[in-house]
Amino acid sequence: MDLAADLVVRRARVATCDRGASDPGYLEDHAVAVAGDAIAWIGPDARVEEEVDLAGARAIDARGRLVTPGLVDAHTHLVFGDDGARAAEFASLAAGRSYEEIARAGGGILATARATRAADDEALLWAAAARARRLLAWGVTTVEVKSGYGLEVEAEVRLLRVVRELARALRGEMTVVPTLLAAHAAPEEAQGGREGWIRRACDALVPAVAAEGLAAFCDAFVAPTAFTAAEARRVLEAGRAHGLVPRLHADQLGDGGAAALAAELGALLPASTLLARGTRYAPGRRLLDAGVRVALATNVNPGTSMSENVGLTLSLACVALGLTPDEALVAFTDGGARALRLADVGRIAPGAGADLVVWGARGADHLCWHAGVSHALLVVKAGRVVHQAEAWTAADCVA
Repeated sequence: MDLAADLVVRRARVATCDRGASDPGYLEDHAVAVAGDAIAWIGPDARVEEEVDLAGARAIDARGRLVTPGLVDAHTHLVFGDDGARAAEFASLAAGRSYEEIARAGGGILATARATRAADDEALLWAAAARARRLLAWGVTTVEVKSGYGLEVEAEVRLLRVVRELARALRGEMTVVPTLLAAHAAPEEAQGGREGWIRRACDALVPAVAAEGLAAFCDAFVAPTAFTAAEARRVLEAGRAHGLVPRLHADQLGDGGAAALAAELGALLPASTLLARGTRYAPGRRLLDAGVRVALATNVNPGTSMSENVGLTLSLACVALGLTPDEALVAFTDGGARALRLADVGRIAPGAGADLVVWGARGADHLCWHAGVSHALLVVKAGRVVHQAEAWTAADCVA
C-alpha cells in the first residue's frame, strides 16, 4: 500500500464544493485521508482501509455529519483600534441617523482612523488575532485582511506590517491574505483634500506597499462619503501597475457606478447592509442566475459589520439575498477562494490543501436555519486539528 495517511475523517457526508455555484457535491458515507498538509485520498468509507495505510493516522469519526472545506472569508477589516466611538454610532443608527450623516460629522471611518493611530502595534495585533480566532471557531481557515484605517502613507504601511505579523502569529491555524485598502476615506488633514490623497495613494502609498511585498490586492471604497468611481479607477490602476490585483467596495451606500467599474476591472466584492440599517441588499439571486460566481464574507469591521458570526452571514444570504443554503455554503468556500485567486483551498479534492471542517449537522440547510450558532465541531488547517468544540455543539443535529 503506497499511500499512508496522517489523518483520516471517516463516515462523513462530504461536501466537495467543486461542482459549481449551486452544487456542494455531497458524497454520502465517504472518507477523506490527509497526508502532510494536503488531501491525499477521498472515496467511499468502505474502501479507505483497502486503499490507504491508516496505521499511523489520527482517525476522526464524523458519524454521518457534514464535512466541508475550511471556510474562506474573503473580505474583512480585522486590524483597527477601538475607543468605543463606533458603538455609540450604532446607537445613533438605531435611533434613525444615517451612516452618511454620521460620517459627514467626523464619525465613521475617520473615527476609527483616530483610534487606530492612537493604538500601538501590540494592541492592534492582539485585537486582530482575537477576532481572527473567533472566525476560526466558526470554521474559517483562510481570511483576507485589509488596511484602510491609517489614512496616511506611513500609517497604512504600518497597518499592513501588522497584518504581516498577524499572518505570522496565526501560521498553522489560518492563512491570512493581505489587501491594501488605499482609498477608504480622505484623511482629515490631507493637503489638497480628496484629490491630494488620491495622488499620494497612487504616487507614494501603492509603490511603498508593493516594494515591501505587503499586499496581494489593492482596494477602494466608492460611496458618497468616500470616493467616486473615477477616483477609485486611478488608485486601482496604480495598484495593478505595481502587481496588486484590483478589488472594490461597490455600491454599498448607493449606486455610484462602482459595480460597473468592478466588472470592468475584474473585481467584485459583497456589501454590508444589515448593521448599517440598509434596505437594499446585494442581488445575490440575480447574480447567480446570470452566471456570476458569488463569494460570501463577514466583512468584519467596526462600522457596518461588527460581527464575526459566520452563521449570521449564511442565514442572511438565504433570507435577504435569495441564495439557497447549498449556494451559501459554496459561496463561503469555493466562492471565497476564487475571489482571492487561491486554487488550493475552498474545495475537497486530492492535492488540495487539507483545510476541513466537521460540522454538527448533516447539511448546509441546518447551518443556515439554526441561525447565529456555530456548528463547527472540529476544524483542520493544513492537516492539523486547530479547533475542537464541545460535544453539545451538535447535540440537536446527529445522534
